[in-house]
Amino acid sequence: MKQIVRAGVLYFALVFAAGFVLGTIRTLWVVPRLGSRTAELIEAPIMLGVSIFSARYLIRRLLFPATWLRRLASGAVALALMLVTEFGFVLWVRGLTIQQYWVTRDPISGTVYFMTLGVFAVIPVFMGSP
Repeated sequence: MKQIVRAGVLYFALVFAAGFVLGTIRTLWVVPRLGSRTAELIEAPIMLGVSIFSARYLIRRLLFPATWLRRLASGAVALALMLVTEFGFVLWVRGLTIQQYWVTRDPISGTVYFMTLGVFAVIPVFMGSP
């Protein structure tokens, strides 16, 4: 159990750090030029790549066993941390309620974002053996 939580926390931390940097770039430079939807849609495949790279790196680095249930559990831990961060800290920083958050999400890029979160959670299952 300890290894699952550790892997999930590290996976979350790597992907969140990259997302924080890319989100800053997106907000400050890309959104003013291309708009919010386009900027978020450009960022999504980059974050998907970051998730794949991070999961692969951690599985090899931690010598994580190739059992799908343990890997899925670590992805679930990472997803839970991502959602807590998104709905807690990020909404607090932006000064939004959860209702305002849902109303302000773009229907297309918002859907893509939540789909990538689902993929983020299961990526560890599909990474090769350590």
